[in-house]
Amino acid sequence: MDDDQAVARYWDGNADLWTEHVRRGWDAYREHYNNPAFFQFLGEVRGKRVLDAGCGEGYNTRILARMGAEVTGIDLSPKLIEHARQAEAQEPLGIHYEVASFSRLEGVFAEETFDLIVSTVALMDGPDYEGACRELFRALRPGGELVASLTHPCFITPGCRWLWNEADVLPEGLVVADYFDSTPRLEHWRFSKGPIPPDTPKFAVPRFPRTLSQYLNGLLEAGFRLRRLEEPRPGEEASQRHPWLKRWRVHASLFLYLRAEKPEA
Repeated sequence: MDDDQAVARYWDGNADLWTEHVRRGWDAYREHYNNPAFFQFLGEVRGKRVLDAGCGEGYNTRILARMGAEVTGIDLSPKLIEHARQAEAQEPLGIHYEVASFSRLEGVFAEETFDLIVSTVALMDGPDYEGACRELFRALRPGGELVASLTHPCFITPGCRWLWNEADVLPEGLVVADYFDSTPRLEHWRFSKGPIPPDTPKFAVPRFPRTLSQYLNGLLEAGFRLRRLEEPRPGEEASQRHPWLKRWRVHASLFLYLRAEKPEA
């Protein structure tokens, strides 16, 4: 599980079910929490050459293209890229897709190819984060930016769990444990907010836990200049419409956003 090929095999196994459920809108945390906050954080992309690093079946890649960007999407999983290409054939948006690792882009893209690299909830699921930082830096033009969302490493730890009082709808708090445990592991889960039958197979997702300092130092050592961090909270209105979001408004942030710049020469 600790190399790109192994990760690709797991995601090939997830690909058909993942694509079906995401396109039905059952990735509720994406729909109601991460995407609204992330695209506000991202800002204007019109006219930019954009790489979506870890694009999956292309859901967010298509959003970027509709925003006016010239987009390329990459993913380790050939099956996910096949689904993305099928969607592009059905609704052409000018997106180019490649099967590639964001940690190994040499021979795929030349230096200084992109104005902007976007990665949504993907960089933490690759086995070589430092290599990814170096390769994404190489692929950016001077003055270009990397804008990424991660599950928050300070809260989404190997031993985290909610602290519940049986009488409460909202948990009393979040227990964080095993923050320094960097052992790769395989998680099994399914989307939980859609009309999903309980016997639906679970996704098998490789995880590579890292600390906040590892994420930030990986960027800095690759040459990036860190421009901004953000820890998004669900809005009050969204939390009222979707009460399961309130725990992330009250107790912790599920996501960490990073904006880093490749300095001008």
